[in-house]
Amino acid sequence: VYAVIAIALWLMVFSLGKANFYPAWIPSTINWHAHEMLFGYTFAVISGFLLTAVRNWTGIQTLKGSMLAGLFLLWLAGRIFPYLDFIPLPVTAVVDSSFMAVVAIAIVIPLYKAKQYKQYGIVGKLFLLSAFNALFYLGVFGVLPNGVHWGLYSALYVILALVFVMIRRLIPFFIEKGIRAETPIPNNHFLDISSLVLFLFYWIFDVFVNVPQFMLWLSIALFVIHTIRLVMWYRHAIWQKALLWVLWCAYLMITLAFALKAASIAFNISPYLAIHAFAVGGIGVLTIGMMARVALGHTGRDVFNPPNILHLVFAFIMVSAMVRVIFPLFMPALYHDWVLTSQVLWIAAFSLFSFIYIPFLIKKRVDGRFG
Repeated sequence: VYAVIAIALWLMVFSLGKANFYPAWIPSTINWHAHEMLFGYTFAVISGFLLTAVRNWTGIQTLKGSMLAGLFLLWLAGRIFPYLDFIPLPVTAVVDSSFMAVVAIAIVIPLYKAKQYKQYGIVGKLFLLSAFNALFYLGVFGVLPNGVHWGLYSALYVILALVFVMIRRLIPFFIEKGIRAETPIPNNHFLDISSLVLFLFYWIFDVFVNVPQFMLWLSIALFVIHTIRLVMWYRHAIWQKALLWVLWCAYLMITLAFALKAASIAFNISPYLAIHAFAVGGIGVLTIGMMARVALGHTGRDVFNPPNILHLVFAFIMVSAMVRVIFPLFMPALYHDWVLTSQVLWIAAFSLFSFIYIPFLIKKRVDGRFG
C-alpha cells in the first residue's frame, strides 16, 4: 500500500509539478522520494520478510500481537512525522532512524537463542541501514555536508548486498521446485564471493571515492559475473510460472544496472538510469515477486497455484521498469513522459496486487495454523 502512496506523491510532484505534497523542510523533493522508497517502502519489506523468515529458521516466535503493532507504529511514525509541523525535526530523525535498529534487535534475539550465529551478517547490515538513515538526517540538518548522498546511496547498496545474499539461496531453490527440475540448479562459490567483494568496492568507490575509470571496470566485471549467474540459473520453463520469471527478470534488471553504470561513465548517459534499474527493476520487481510468493505460503495457500492475474501484475511492474530505464536511452526528449508512464504502471501493479492479497492477509490461515 505504501508503494502506491509514495509513488502517487512523487507523481504529483515530479510529473504534475505540485511540490506542496512534500514536507516544506526537505532540501530536495528528489532526495525525499529516494528516502521514502528506501527507508519507507523497502525497509517495510525487509522487516516483514526477516521477521517471518527468522521464525522459520529458528523455530522461535518473533514479534507478534502488540509488539508487532508497536513496531508497525514506529515505522508509521517515521512516514507521518515529517509532515507534522509541531513535531521537532530531531524527534522525527530519531524515531525514523531507530526503526531498523529495533528490527535488528528483534531478530538477533531468536538467532542468538537458536545459536544461528552465521546469520549475524544480516543483523549487521540492518544496523548499518539504521546508521545510514541517521546519516541522511545529519545531511538534512547540515551537520554532514555529504550526509544525504552518503546515507541514500549507502542504503541502496547495502539493500542490494542483502538481495545478493538472499537470491543466491532462493532463486535456484525456487526454480528447482517450481519446474521440478531433474538436475540441481547450480551455484558457484567463486561467483558468490567475487560478486560480493567487488560490490563492496563498488559501494565504497561510488559513494566515497571518485575514481571513474576504476568504477568503469568494476561495473563491467560485476555485469559479467552476474550475467554468468543469470545464464546458469535460466531454464526456459520459468516462463510458465509467474512466481519464477518475475524473480529472474528482477535479477536481470540488477545485472543490466551494472552495464548502465559503465555506460554512464564511458558514454556520459544519465547515471539515474542505472540507479532506477537497481531500484525499480531490481528491488521493486523482486520485492513484489517475493511478497506474492511468501504471502501465499504463509497464509496456507499453494505457491504452485498462484492467482493467474499475477502475470498481469508482474507485467505492469516489469514494463514500468523498462519504460523508466530503457526507453529514455532511445527517446530522451520524452523523458518526463516515460517517468509519468512508469509511475502510473508502478501504481497499477501495486494497486492490483493489494486488491488481490489484502483479503489473504487480513484473514486467518486457510490451513488453520498459526500465522
